[in-house]
Amino acid sequence: MAVLDDLSGFEFEDLMEDVFRNLGYENVRQAEKTADEGRDVIMEEVVDGTRRAIVVECKHTGNVGRPVVQKLHSAIATFDFDGPKRGMVVTTGRFTNPAQEYAERLQQNDDPHPIELLDGEDLREIADEIGLDLYNGRIEILCDETLRPYDPAADVVAPVQEAFRDIENIETADLPTPYSQVTFRPVVAITADTNAVFETSVGVIHRINDRTRFVVHADRGHPRVADNDVSTLVTENFHATVDLDIERFAETFDDVDERRYGQTQTEYKDWAVDRLQDHHTTTVTYTGDNNVTYNKTCEPNRSDISIQSIEPVYLPEVRHTADLGEYTYPYEYYAAGPSRVTTEDGIHRCVHCETSGTDETYTYCPNCGALACDSHIKTERLEQEPVCTGCAVTERFALRTKYFYDEQNLEVFREEYAAMPLHEKAMENKLLAGGGVVATLLIVVGLLAISGLV
Repeated sequence: MAVLDDLSGFEFEDLMEDVFRNLGYENVRQAEKTADEGRDVIMEEVVDGTRRAIVVECKHTGNVGRPVVQKLHSAIATFDFDGPKRGMVVTTGRFTNPAQEYAERLQQNDDPHPIELLDGEDLREIADEIGLDLYNGRIEILCDETLRPYDPAADVVAPVQEAFRDIENIETADLPTPYSQVTFRPVVAITADTNAVFETSVGVIHRINDRTRFVVHADRGHPRVADNDVSTLVTENFHATVDLDIERFAETFDDVDERRYGQTQTEYKDWAVDRLQDHHTTTVTYTGDNNVTYNKTCEPNRSDISIQSIEPVYLPEVRHTADLGEYTYPYEYYAAGPSRVTTEDGIHRCVHCETSGTDETYTYCPNCGALACDSHIKTERLEQEPVCTGCAVTERFALRTKYFYDEQNLEVFREEYAAMPLHEKAMENKLLAGGGVVATLLIVVGLLAISGLV
């Protein structure tokens, strides 16, 4: 049976490590390749509350005979593990009748170290279950779970309504219904152990014993590590996933898009190992036996890094756009039910300058729909309501600039201004009027002083 033909024996072991991890086995790792004692992969399982070790022999060959199974049985007996142990032989080919009979006899005799046999046909069934491409040794990321794209206890547009609550001069009840889109973006949560010891003639100079968990954006293109807040959003909500039902979500959102995973699981694993190898590489300074100071670069080997799990899930990226007058305001975030991480906030941003952020005050201009900061919001003279500097019509009265919604309002005020008595016209520029009063008082006081009356 011609499957996985292009893989070397070591590459087949790498593949089976990924396969077993996908099947739910724990603490999956490879034995040292330089000291193969009949065991290629070691892993664990919990059965009825008892943890059991599994020693696996991988054979990338046509036929596997009885001697291979016997050798593994001996390796299981000598494997150091405090608890029950069993074995497994996996091959891309098939097992001879004597090999199968030997494994069956161990089962029938209730041997303490039974051995399970998986042949090429079994691998085909596993391939269908986990998305394994038998002909190139790659495991496609298959995922049908997503974090919740909205809080089921609230309306889907509740986050954008909440964002508008601190905008002056507009009530959320008056907002038009936003256009809502959701893109289900693939991510993987990777857990890895790095264990390495660096020694010189003076002894151990550096040791790494670290478990790392991080989230990776897994769209097409190069993988990239998610920001801390996005990573926290994913890891804290893994327990609350739902089925990725595109048709159901299409009833809630105006537009729904699902992105595919850009790489295979094997490629993500290799990328993660490379990244962790770089991350843990450091230069250590130590003093030798001759009292001379040395610098040594300590870089863990790839074999020192064990990928414990690669967990896929879809991360909803929700984008709302609200149209107000001449402007469209985007509000975008990654969602996990009621939790979210905002990636774009076009609501808390002045349309006329660079001012942005929730610490500033913004006011809605009903004349054009602008959301503007205090520097770009004025009071419309005729209506005494806010108007932004971007749309206002202006004219100077009593040497002071006045702001109007349009030419019609300006013309109405011109007529009112023309009919005003002089003192009211002067009050259109309170600073000028106040300054005139002060100047008049000073002149009066001066005249009285000259005349000797004061």
